[in-house]
Amino acid sequence: MHKRKLIEVALPLEAINRESAREKSIRHGHPSTLHLWWARRPLAAARAVLFAQLVDDPSSLPDEFPTEELQRNERERLHALIERLVAWENVRDVKLLAEARKEILKSTGGAPPAILDPFAGGGTIPLEAQRLGLETLASDLNPVAALINKALIEIPPKFRDQPPTFPGLAETQITEWAGAAGLAADIRAYGAWMCDAAQDRLGAMYPKAPLPSGGTATVIAWVWARTVACPNPACGIDMPLARSWWLSKKKGKEAFIIPTVVGDPTRPSGIRVKFDVGHALTQAPTDEADGTVGRTGGRCVACETAVPLNYIRAEGRARRMGAELMAIVAEGNRQRLYLGPTEDHIVAASVERPDDVPAGDLPNNPRDFKTPNYGMTSWADLFTNRQLVGLTTFSDLVAETRKKVMSDGGSSEYADAVATYLGLAISRNTDYSSAICSWHSGRDTARNVFARQAIPMVWDYVESNLVSGLSGSVASQLSWVAGVVAALVPAAPGTVEQADASTRSYDNFVVSTDPPYYDNIGYSDLSDYFYVWLRRTLRDVHPDLLATLLVPKAEELVANPYRHDGKGGAKSFFEDGFRKVFARAREAASDEYPITVWYAFKQSDADEGGEASTGWETLLEGMIGAGWEITSTWPNRSEMSNRMIASGNNALASSIVLSLRPRRESSPTTDRRGFIAALEAELPDALRRLQQGRIAPVDLPQAAIGPGMAVFSRYSAVLEPDGRKMTVRSALSRINEILDRVLNEQEGDFDAASRFAIAWYRQHGYGTGKFGDADNLARARNTSVDLMDRDGILTSRAGTVQLIKPASLSWDYDVVADAHTSNWEALHHLIKVMERDGIRPAGDFLRAALSRRDGAVDPDLVKELAHLLFRIAESNGWTKDALSFNSLVTSWPEILDVARTVTNAPGSSQGSFEFDEDE
Repeated sequence: MHKRKLIEVALPLEAINRESAREKSIRHGHPSTLHLWWARRPLAAARAVLFAQLVDDPSSLPDEFPTEELQRNERERLHALIERLVAWENVRDVKLLAEARKEILKSTGGAPPAILDPFAGGGTIPLEAQRLGLETLASDLNPVAALINKALIEIPPKFRDQPPTFPGLAETQITEWAGAAGLAADIRAYGAWMCDAAQDRLGAMYPKAPLPSGGTATVIAWVWARTVACPNPACGIDMPLARSWWLSKKKGKEAFIIPTVVGDPTRPSGIRVKFDVGHALTQAPTDEADGTVGRTGGRCVACETAVPLNYIRAEGRARRMGAELMAIVAEGNRQRLYLGPTEDHIVAASVERPDDVPAGDLPNNPRDFKTPNYGMTSWADLFTNRQLVGLTTFSDLVAETRKKVMSDGGSSEYADAVATYLGLAISRNTDYSSAICSWHSGRDTARNVFARQAIPMVWDYVESNLVSGLSGSVASQLSWVAGVVAALVPAAPGTVEQADASTRSYDNFVVSTDPPYYDNIGYSDLSDYFYVWLRRTLRDVHPDLLATLLVPKAEELVANPYRHDGKGGAKSFFEDGFRKVFARAREAASDEYPITVWYAFKQSDADEGGEASTGWETLLEGMIGAGWEITSTWPNRSEMSNRMIASGNNALASSIVLSLRPRRESSPTTDRRGFIAALEAELPDALRRLQQGRIAPVDLPQAAIGPGMAVFSRYSAVLEPDGRKMTVRSALSRINEILDRVLNEQEGDFDAASRFAIAWYRQHGYGTGKFGDADNLARARNTSVDLMDRDGILTSRAGTVQLIKPASLSWDYDVVADAHTSNWEALHHLIKVMERDGIRPAGDFLRAALSRRDGAVDPDLVKELAHLLFRIAESNGWTKDALSFNSLVTSWPEILDVARTVTNAPGSSQGSFEFDEDE
């Protein structure tokens, strides 16, 4: 019998989700900033999942932990380690990582398995496996993904602790070039050399801007508007297509474009639009007159003629779309300077298109690619001529820089490594240097192309200054790339392969992966945007990886309706391929370790009743049909659960992590009655362990699916009374029914007053009800309304009864002196104290409550009660109540830590108490 792993029993989920959400605000040094990739999973969550996938749960070690209490204590110790492990501040803590690795070695007999991610994508899972000291193999069919993974896990370990090669760097004040520090230093130094060479060749294309007060300033970007001829025969002006006239909306620094129609005998129409920059708010554009084009069409600034989008599209496809310079953005003294266009800057941009631009046409994918409607059909069409000249120049310079690395004494392999990072920086720059970038007037910066997972049509666009050294330049991208490399922890070798997940070998590996999800993201189509530049730049360095003209597409496991005969064909292609991948993985699966699979849960996946989507059910059906037993399901969110509840959002997580074991070939069948009996026998204990773990109530229902599906999927089939196999949807319904029943049965653990309050809250919340109903309910629970009125649980006035909400409780309450207290009162006073005063005073209150000799307050029951009341509040739409209960549970570890701390602080309102958790 295999040992259960921590991931199959309990996780400190709230801490993992908290760090996953926090990680979104971290930029510098974060691996996601090496190069754009779509839908990456949080590093914190991947690290925790991998650790818990390999480390034994204490319940599987009965000789070492014979009692439930000892198992719980050991589980809490491991959870505390995970909580430290997931914090961003600790990603380079060598001692902590060694402590985690020691636990992994202990649970794996000193020989941990190698980890394989067959859908490696942006490299999150392989990188975190490597950080934990595990041998790692990352594979992906997509060559852009494979190259990103090489840069993250394969290249750095080869040059670990090596000093830099660039002349003079090794003799700097740094005496130890630990990890990838030397490689990062060379990326900066050779990158700077490359940028200097580019400045010599390209400087004339990027002139400085003259200032009204005299002098010049470095240009950050040029703001352009596309134009088409006005269809009105009496006008014919080159009408600008501008989404907005605003350049900056920052208070006190407002700037906007002022268009004016002026005569111009050089134009066929005899008129043109002159652009100036204004700052006085009296001249600012109104909402009604801001810009000239929207979703339905445009208007001419000269004659006000309405112009339909069909006309604009036709002009674009006929190659009659032009562009006019509207403004220049320059670098000022800690601010942006907005200047009007000049003839010199218009001329500087007027360059010939180079001959050797990247080849390839955009795909037939109207959902994600809008520019072909306007005649921009090739990848090169998405760039201006000046951008093409600049980017091809930088691309050519990578080969020259590679030669310099070797002339400075670096090996050819090391020169290839440096060149790879320089090439990634240039590719990264294309996201900020194309004619699909627009100006963000709220942040005073350029928007990148992939603000979402698509290439939209952009009307007014910006050209960044590639050689400025400022935002949008190649030098700025090199800084991001070097920062990532410097922060890496290349603790173990990593290998990267370009391979099809459905045909590759899975022998001798444990899988942890984040597969694609239907047609959420068209990875191959989108990544061609970068691939064409990477191929041009690095084909000599990675000839096998970059051999094809575009990214391979036929085998890609994505439900692309434009490639597979519509939605039906695309769905079948994806589901068949998904089953094939995991059936192949099942053939080589080990009984010793579960595999882990991420599922990209979309909020819109829920049906009208809020139940799991058919996509979720299809995934579960596919896993079970491929021979897997599902042993746990953990919701992972990158938004904090409290924030989601407070805003009234659907509580579905952004993704779910499943752990799976190979099901035995000899697995029996059972009937519906046997399945339900097994659920009733096993789910209560599993639910209790989940509640004991640090899991938010909002996440409990999705986490409870795991032990329920573990029961369902261990059978080769569950048969309905008519002999048909039970579906996953039906099984999920049965699991939720049992979950509700178990939670309701927990009411029997509470004292009489708490049982009454739970039942009354379920019916009325904190609203009023009739005294007669309350009296009957109280008598049935061996208590009385009058007693609970005196105890401050409720108010009974004029024939009505109402529970007292936390905010309305008295602040004179003394939990030690109270003759009759209850878990209900303890919970509500804790919420009252925490919401006004914070966690430490709440912990002081709990310490006092636990010091009572009568043991009236049980910390486990208080926490269980918060879980139960959250579920009631959520099901009734009582958002504020749900937030209070959820917040208390998510803060429970900290509250309990305070309660367990011995204090002799003078002036404590509750006194000072020693608390032994075994009391």
